[in-house]
Amino acid sequence: MAEARLRIGALSERVGVSPGLLRAWETRYGLLRPLRTEGGFRLYSAEDEERVRTMQRHLDAGVPASEAARLARAEGAESEGVRPAGVALLGDELRDALDRLDEPAANTALDRLLAGLTIETVLRDVVLVYLRELGDRWARGEASVAQEHFASNVLRGRLLGLARGWGNRSGPTTVLACAPGEFHDLPLMIFGLVLAGRGRGITYLGPDTPVATIHDALAEVDAQLVVVSATATERFAPVERDLARLAAEVPVAIAGAGATSAFARSIGASHLEGDPVTAADRVAAAGL
Repeated sequence: MAEARLRIGALSERVGVSPGLLRAWETRYGLLRPLRTEGGFRLYSAEDEERVRTMQRHLDAGVPASEAARLARAEGAESEGVRPAGVALLGDELRDALDRLDEPAANTALDRLLAGLTIETVLRDVVLVYLRELGDRWARGEASVAQEHFASNVLRGRLLGLARGWGNRSGPTTVLACAPGEFHDLPLMIFGLVLAGRGRGITYLGPDTPVATIHDALAEVDAQLVVVSATATERFAPVERDLARLAAEVPVAIAGAGATSAFARSIGASHLEGDPVTAADRVAAAGL
């Protein structure tokens, strides 16, 4: 028997949340996953209803909205039997495929992950975990340069696919750039994907970006925040004065393993701590 689904008005009555707020939770946080009829109507499932009720419980407990939504999505995935065993298994499949330089198998593992979990969960619990592990193995000489380059390129391609349209959001625009000489952009892309999921527009400048290029971008977009990332402190040091001048014109945040609170204070910027998913949630919650 086909699952009975609800129109948004009926769902609103059942959970006591206005249709407008339900739409906002769907757009900003990916909380709801409706089907669309040929006429364009959204139809919501019992799982959507349960995620709304779970989010309400977290909100009533004083949890911020973005975190409440993340918890509701994660708990919903667990109840569907996807986590934690499914994440670990598919994460192992992805790692093995990337280590073998097997692009089709890697894409299949990613497809299965994205079909059963939210983007944020895949990024935080699989992709970031894999990247940290790969970096550790490379430092110990247990992963080859070929494996590191192959994995980075496969993952970058998939992230770029997920990022399609992230500049079309109606919310405030955030400019993202790697510091000059910094080529490790995957964490910055992950940050941008999560922030775009919160309704922010993203202008992505990518690796090895001169500060002058960021200034050029600001002449074209009305940015609320500029985020500059680097994996090593020596990437920031040569452009300290340039970043300070930039921070005098627009809010700037620095991120990545090379960022420190002391350096952020020295240039009048903010320091984004934690992994990219957590940092993006904090930026969105703070309205930066």
